[in-house]
Amino acid sequence: MAQETECRFESLLDLPREQAFSLFVDRADLWWTSSFDGSTPGKSETEIEPFAGGCCYDMDAQGRRRIWGTVLSIEAPLYVRLAWQISRDGSEVADPAAASRVMVNFRVAGDVTRLEVVHNEFLRHGENGADYMDLMRGPGGWPQIIKNLQAAARTSQRG
Repeated sequence: MAQETECRFESLLDLPREQAFSLFVDRADLWWTSSFDGSTPGKSETEIEPFAGGCCYDMDAQGRRRIWGTVLSIEAPLYVRLAWQISRDGSEVADPAAASRVMVNFRVAGDVTRLEVVHNEFLRHGENGADYMDLMRGPGGWPQIIKNLQAAARTSQRG
């Protein structure tokens, strides 16, 4: 069997595609859990600048901006592709070329949106790339991020 080199997740968000895309890109503060300090969604300032070359960052309590990604390409409301600039230990990866890649697609599924996440190119993180992939597959990685997105979508539907 070939060695796996990516994480793949599919989930439904209880929002139309345009709103699901907007939730992911424009309201990252509602779902992002900072890997830098373990903060919970909604507790820190988090932003994804919605253009190619834009920064994905959060601000800590002291107002320091920490980059966790770079937008490689974006096409509203279809997809966003990111350089994932967080290392396995949670520190910042300064160079987007040395970071893994995340592709997030938003597909129409009736009245809801099918979210498709592919996180790959973990070898860019060096010798710990395979361990990092396992971490992102685990409960605290993409499964938690997707749960946060689903909870934010439910809240968005009520509000």
